[in-house]
Amino acid sequence: MDGFDPRIGVILMAATNRPEILDPALLRAGRFDRHVLVDRPDKTGRLAILRVHAKKVAFGPDADLEAIAAMTPGFSGADLANVINEAALLAVRRGKDQVGISELQEAVERVIAGLEKKNRVLNKMEKERVAYHETGHALVALSVPGSDTVQKISIIPRGIAALGYTLQLPTEDRFLMTKSELENKVAVLLGGRIAEELIFGEASTGAQNDLVKATDIAKSMVKAYGMSDKLGTITLERERQPQFMQIQVSAEKGDYSEETAREIDCEVRRIIDEQYERVKRLLSEKQAALREGAKMLLEREVISGAELTAIMNKG
Repeated sequence: MDGFDPRIGVILMAATNRPEILDPALLRAGRFDRHVLVDRPDKTGRLAILRVHAKKVAFGPDADLEAIAAMTPGFSGADLANVINEAALLAVRRGKDQVGISELQEAVERVIAGLEKKNRVLNKMEKERVAYHETGHALVALSVPGSDTVQKISIIPRGIAALGYTLQLPTEDRFLMTKSELENKVAVLLGGRIAEELIFGEASTGAQNDLVKATDIAKSMVKAYGMSDKLGTITLERERQPQFMQIQVSAEKGDYSEETAREIDCEVRRIIDEQYERVKRLLSEKQAALREGAKMLLEREVISGAELTAIMNKG
């Protein structure tokens, strides 16, 4: 990139999805020194993208693209194009000549959770366990403050491994989270396993992915966000950028002592254990709603968050 005559007016442009692995020499002044971030779109951007892709599709009067834009924070442009495409395919399969709000909502679910696998037949015991597991997630989500809205609870398998799912959709874009909000996320993730333990007396392997996510959140709280009173307001998770190897090396070892590593483990366990006890008390108090919600879910396979809220309010 040296040797260009500045009077010629040559402009070099490049794009990457992995800026963290670039050699710093590329980014020095006089080289690629102007950086333009093309981030995931906000709500206004998502609505504009949806309208572009919707021009070739016939929509019914109830098709509210603004509502779909609000439901899809974090979606990329390709994800939103896929939503419109999936909704159009669903409308055709259902014999409709226009895409309605139901097809758009189902398309969002497909992008988030994957295709329904109705040919994946669970036995009666597994289906019952999955129903209590998902109802447990939903009850905790409806009970803790500031949690994302529960839209739907389903025990129809989706995607590669999901035997059921609880669909929570945020009502707005979020860029910051507080300590209590992160703790609430851990609580919701633990809700399924604890519901199984309360009803069946033991847990199953179905909570494995939930435990991975809960542990990752707790580790980030302690190591990255300085949310541990014991360790203080420091961060212990810095990423190093190798200049030539195209990998990220996380500072798992070497930046702190073994004693600090033990304290990190203890703090992560404390956060998980505190939320475990909190959720266990909550679901024990709402056990009648848990049983009634799981029973309705077993009968219908899919219920809405509003229906589960009505069951909670009855008790």
